[in-house]
Amino acid sequence: MAFFNASTRLAGLSLNAAFAYLTACGLQLSGVPVVYFACKAGMSRCVLGTDRDDYRNPPPCKSCTAQAERLFGHAPTVWFSYSEVEDLAQQLEDLDIERLSAFEYRFPINSHERDMPLGRLALPSLRWALRRHHLQDDEGTRFLFRQYVLSAHRVAEEFARFLAQVEPSTAVIFNGIMYPEAAARWVAQQMGIRVVTHEVGFRPFSAFFSEDQATAYPIHIPEDFELTDEQNIQLDAYLKQRFQGEFTMAGIRFWPEMRGLDDDFNKQAEGFRQIVPVFTNVVYDTSQVHANTIFPHMFAWLDLLLDLIRGHPETLFVIRAHPDEMRPGTAKQSRQSVQMWVEKHQVAALPNVVFIEPQEYLSSYELIQRARFVMVYNSSIGLEAALLGAPVLCGGKARYTQYPIVFFPDSQQAYRQQAEDFLDCPDALEIPAEYRRNARRFMYYQLFRASLPFGEYLENHPRPGFVQLRRFPWIQLLPERSETMRVLVDGILHGQPFLLDEK
Repeated sequence: MAFFNASTRLAGLSLNAAFAYLTACGLQLSGVPVVYFACKAGMSRCVLGTDRDDYRNPPPCKSCTAQAERLFGHAPTVWFSYSEVEDLAQQLEDLDIERLSAFEYRFPINSHERDMPLGRLALPSLRWALRRHHLQDDEGTRFLFRQYVLSAHRVAEEFARFLAQVEPSTAVIFNGIMYPEAAARWVAQQMGIRVVTHEVGFRPFSAFFSEDQATAYPIHIPEDFELTDEQNIQLDAYLKQRFQGEFTMAGIRFWPEMRGLDDDFNKQAEGFRQIVPVFTNVVYDTSQVHANTIFPHMFAWLDLLLDLIRGHPETLFVIRAHPDEMRPGTAKQSRQSVQMWVEKHQVAALPNVVFIEPQEYLSSYELIQRARFVMVYNSSIGLEAALLGAPVLCGGKARYTQYPIVFFPDSQQAYRQQAEDFLDCPDALEIPAEYRRNARRFMYYQLFRASLPFGEYLENHPRPGFVQLRRFPWIQLLPERSETMRVLVDGILHGQPFLLDEK
């Protein structure tokens, strides 16, 4: 069994690094041979090691390698280092951002050459690292893009050699979107080797594993599945906490407090016929790879929204920036944000707009309860609004649009028409009965079936966003002692669904 997760951490232990480590240990204890593929200064610029202020600064390879040696010491490890292909470097030298994004390069696989989409594989990582969707076509950005492409090629070269040497039945890889893992996933698929990816789950210290791209969270729910009374009680207890802001994602609690709608807001709202909350997302997040199907990006959706705002002065639009746009105390602040878009277009100056900044802890749920309908791009609040019985108009593909839960038109024209119809309708909006049913089914599945708990092995580190191992007997990683490990062993070895048993 092969493991590769170079983009999960540098010196500390993140959730995804811990998930891979514990999964590998559990497989070993079950008698399954495990081999790591690991970076030893193998990329000229890596995603987590990118210096956004000076792209030419190299990544912190020494401390990262030292951490990898500690994590991977329990299993054989094949290390790779960096080497540049001169012909490839020359082809990249004079390309602008547009041509770099579409760049392909002939890559040998099993005695055949195939066009490897290096530009497409590297682009999401560049957007993530630079915290923006629209990339500036300057020398610094072009330099970093070239280094990502060159490094992705190096990963692919070495991973192909590694797979040919080890011949694993399955490669377990972190999310498959960051360019090192994306390149490795592409190579494995070209060689006919099964790939399992993983991401953070939806409960504290939980993981999501999939044979597809884990960042899309593909979840199969049987058509005849209905929640029992006990399951409804379990879900309602979770939602009660969630609606009070008591939840974390990837170890981060976004809402240290949550306040209700105040008198000033209520007085302003009295002057309008209806309220429409608008929930945005973080534009550089890897979820956007899957989201941009109707619109090319979230800002195109916002531009359409601006037309609707100007055309409907009777409606109060409350635009809420995602709290992770300006996560305090971290380097994750967006460099192309909704707040910047609002300032550029002077949206907050419009009389029928209230803009909620990222660090304003206003209750989204009170807004939803007052809403005529809710507009989202692809954030989680769309699913929660559907659970609360609100009509939801979704602009981007989300994990919950796999099922009929929200209104999700198939074109920009259809989206605009649906929004106009909702805004102009004099009567109460009708929601198909199946929407709320599907919302509860999906929420239950993603929380209590598809999110595999690792809490008995992990606890928070004093540094926000990182974890550390609890003290536990290693026997607890055996599948007969842990339902999580049983699901992982059955899923990785035998292709069973990565789902907990129904309770």
